[in-house]
Amino acid sequence: MSNGQLPKKADPRKLAEREAQITGSVEFSAMPRLVSFLCQETGTAQAELNFSTDEQYLRTVKGSVQAKVFMTCQRCLEPVALDLDEEICLAVVLNEEQARNLPGYYDPLLMLDEDADLIALVEDELILGLPSVPLHHDCSVQMSFGEAETVSPEQQKPNPFSVLAQLKNKADKS
Repeated sequence: MSNGQLPKKADPRKLAEREAQITGSVEFSAMPRLVSFLCQETGTAQAELNFSTDEQYLRTVKGSVQAKVFMTCQRCLEPVALDLDEEICLAVVLNEEQARNLPGYYDPLLMLDEDADLIALVEDELILGLPSVPLHHDCSVQMSFGEAETVSPEQQKPNPFSVLAQLKNKADKS
């Protein structure tokens, strides 16, 4: 199955039995959780989802999702462009116990209904790929934490241990 837009819902169990492939695009406007992290709300993600059954008879969803997103640089507060290319490797599970028993290389796709929300699946993968602190690699803003205070000798507080230092010096001389 290949068309312009990724379908919103599909049954991954039936698609896995048919070894189906779905490719399509998703507008950022259809992914409000993702948009909440971005400074530009316009854009499109491209997704390719391959449904199959593996050698352990697990129904799987493998593929990738790519998108160019703009987040706010946490140094200069200007937009920073990020190219996301996330791999998808999921196994369809019906309950929490099945999810716990999955091999480590699969993430669970918990099926509460017959159909899975493919747009939410793509949105989740993109959110997981976002950096926690977006920065320009060559950001020219210098980091400083507060202003450096200049203290004149008259403003310096006396060291409370100076008396001990004097006693020590006397003890060393004797």
